[in-house]
Amino acid sequence: MVTTRSARKGTSSSSPSSTRSTPAPPNSTTTSRSRRSNNSKAQLWAHTPSRATLLWLAVSLPLVVWDSLYVLLRPWTMEGGPLHWPLWVPYKLYGEVDHVYGWKAFRARNGFTAAQGSLNVVETALYLGYLGIYFASARSGGAGQGHGVKKALTGRPAAVAVLLAFSSAVMTLSKTVLYWLNEYFSGFDNIGHNSWSDLVPLWIIPNGAWLVLPTYMIYVMGGEIIDGLTAASTGVSVKSE
Repeated sequence: MVTTRSARKGTSSSSPSSTRSTPAPPNSTTTSRSRRSNNSKAQLWAHTPSRATLLWLAVSLPLVVWDSLYVLLRPWTMEGGPLHWPLWVPYKLYGEVDHVYGWKAFRARNGFTAAQGSLNVVETALYLGYLGIYFASARSGGAGQGHGVKKALTGRPAAVAVLLAFSSAVMTLSKTVLYWLNEYFSGFDNIGHNSWSDLVPLWIIPNGAWLVLPTYMIYVMGGEIIDGLTAASTGVSVKSE
């Protein structure tokens, strides 16, 4: 009987110790919240503009504003007009190279010049909207950091900014292609009088820049839009640059 009581006491005393050493099961609510938080972070889509994009906009936008004002304020900005000197003096030479910008098109009431100048205004507004969103809403340490600049856009501002930049680049490229095709199908009516030594540095290279850089922007921004849509449908983490 003594032995039996001792065994029971030993069993009784060891049971609480065994219970205390067993870890508590994880709370299912906490685990679920943690998973949702991780999934939310994984699906974050961010946009960081490349330095090439920002540099191109810094150079091209002032030139486009300058060009648009010349076109829309003709004939006051043309040679002999009260606004010609000093801001638009270079257009005397360019109007001789490309008659779309010279007196020939103006006197013929060629509407193509003013039409493309009006579209320049729309494109510039969209580009400025993109830059405005970026500089107003971008934050340091964003998920889009990498080969671009140090700040990134996330969420809806990133989506709106990329859409604006992509749309603007498509407009720029389309208008420039139309400009070149207009010359081709008119038998180079406005530039055919130039020698190659004049045409290459004064027309082909300057206008070619508005083909190459917008194409680059379309490629980059279009890829980001596709990545964002892919992330939204599959939950894959995407970091755009």
